Amino acid sequence: MEITDFSLASFSLEGRTAIVTGGNSGLGQAFTLALAAAGANVFVPSVHDDGGETAELVAEAGAEHAGMLADLTAPGGPERVMAGAVDAFGRVDVLVNSAGINVVAPWRDFGRAEWDRMLAVNLTAAFELGRLAAQHMSDRGSGKIINIASLYSFLGGLGSPAYAATKHGIVGFTRAYADELGPCGVQVNAIAPGYFETALTAATRSEPETSRRILEHVPSGRWGERADLMGAVVFLASRASDYITGQVLTVDGGYLVR
Repeated sequence: MEITDFSLASFSLEGRTAIVTGGNSGLGQAFTLALAAAGANVFVPSVHDDGGETAELVAEAGAEHAGMLADLTAPGGPERVMAGAVDAFGRVDVLVNSAGINVVAPWRDFGRAEWDRMLAVNLTAAFELGRLAAQHMSDRGSGKIINIASLYSFLGGLGSPAYAATKHGIVGFTRAYADELGPCGVQVNAIAPGYFETALTAATRSEPETSRRILEHVPSGRWGERADLMGAVVFLASRASDYITGQVLTVDGGYLVR
């Protein structure tokens, strides 16, 4: 793309289709709605039924929505999701691996069962669906894979060694696939959210001392809002980021610099 070819249309996702795992709640829903607002049709697989809320919000944004109840850790789950998205929209241009869980327990109580469950959801499912998407995208010579990392991709994991391990692993997976898929015209990047206002952080935010300690570490001085992530995912999903791959875009209000 020449300098004279650049315009804000480079950020448009009109005519594109995105899969967003875990995309009907929390930060995943923000990714879904951001991509829809930029013009993409979205396919949302989830283990939870949201009663049609996300589909309604996507329609309000002027985009099309399809989805299915699917367990990405079950045999054949990733294949069902990929086939469902292609059946619904004919192609997949963007994959956002957003589904994830966190189990917190003291190290003496954190055993193999907790470890295996988190690796299956946070890392193995992302790899399996990412591999299928990469095959589909590389055959066409273009595509975007966006993995969701964390501040714990760079830090320790107090109370959750598996969460830290999976999020470190997501960064490694992102960089390895970026290296291999670059020649195929597929960019692979990650977003690492900081501390955000979600249902999962409600208990932490309700504890004044804990919340104060966190905010003292955030130069922006506040918890992130879901809208703060929306520009990042649109950028990485769009043509505007075609020469960016293997990167981790940290959206944390400056937490890591303090």
